[in-house]
Amino acid sequence: MTLPPVPLSGSRFQTDPIALYRELRRDHGPVVPIVLDGGVPAWLVIGYRELHRLTGDPALFSRDSGLWNQLAVLPTDWPLLPIILRRIPLGEPPTADRLRERSRVSSRALDGVDLVALRVLTERLADELIDAVCGRGRADLVTDYAVRLPLRVIVALCGFPAEQGPGLVSALADLMDGQERANDSLTHLIDSTTELLTARRARPADDMVSRMITQDTGFSDQELVEVILEIVVAGHQSTADWIGNSLRLMLTEERFAASLFGGRSSVTEAMNEVLWEDTPLQNWPGRWASRDTQLGGRHIRAGDLLLLGVQGANHDPHVRTPGIAQTGGNNAHFSFSHGEHRCPLRAQEMAEVIAGTAIEVLLDRLPDIDLAVPAESLARRPSVWLRGLTALPVAFTPTPPMRSPS
Repeated sequence: MTLPPVPLSGSRFQTDPIALYRELRRDHGPVVPIVLDGGVPAWLVIGYRELHRLTGDPALFSRDSGLWNQLAVLPTDWPLLPIILRRIPLGEPPTADRLRERSRVSSRALDGVDLVALRVLTERLADELIDAVCGRGRADLVTDYAVRLPLRVIVALCGFPAEQGPGLVSALADLMDGQERANDSLTHLIDSTTELLTARRARPADDMVSRMITQDTGFSDQELVEVILEIVVAGHQSTADWIGNSLRLMLTEERFAASLFGGRSSVTEAMNEVLWEDTPLQNWPGRWASRDTQLGGRHIRAGDLLLLGVQGANHDPHVRTPGIAQTGGNNAHFSFSHGEHRCPLRAQEMAEVIAGTAIEVLLDRLPDIDLAVPAESLARRPSVWLRGLTALPVAFTPTPPMRSPS
């Protein structure tokens, strides 16, 4: 009996994703037929070998969204447009060659970031955020810390005015959750980025946006805005969730208790375990089939959309033992994707520096930190794309700030 497509929605993506992916694999195999909001058909690839093939063959499985056989029927206000297309929904979709060139532009801008200076910047901004809460004895490590720190770092690296940070945080959260405010949030991000681009053309500085402008790319302002936004979107929320999910693991698992009382060897281990077990990047668009083909026993038509089922693939029993946490130095997870369009190496290094520094500074400043609510009460954001906590309440001994308020 052929089972109907699975809606890519519902609370189990937040409450019980591992069991859900196990059931999907049992009922549908490694390539699951799904429907997105509005009844839009697609495929979710949750098999490790199948995802490896999908991301490793850019000719057959292209990032060129112009191939999509559903484009003509999508409403212009479809809330998933910003997520699926990962671009400003104006004009013609970029070709595969143009996407590769855009990746090179962003990589060159990222390569100009000094990792030692990045750690110093992250430490300073982390201390400022902790100074704001350390005297209270209580804090929410998500809203007070994890969702603020990465964007403050990225704002500084790109050259955005610091006062724009709170508005950018709210807009990014709405965009990534794919809610009804997604398109308005995208407009806010576009406007803010366009203003920054204009300002940097008039007065370049030592930042990533200025480095993009000085490259002889031949890109329009719209294309550069798309490149900048992709860096901001990819770098902020996933890093914030990496911080939050790692702290949740360390606060709820006894085997990480030593790290909370002066040890630091387990921070890297916890961060790597999260990328396998509780990765921020759960499901992600997308690839489009350039011709009819077969994948995981499924007939894929030319123009079909295939989503990267990262967490499902990370838990594929063909490559790991179910129920056994994947820790240590095994980095064969899909959390940074794979193949030609994987997350650039420098972006991975930057995310690791920001997340690792954030956790270490927090544990140094608040060494007796403890979860303030039952672990089972911690809730996830309503997103099937990125997995992160809505709150992480903690208690600790109040301490004075390191810096006096200016």
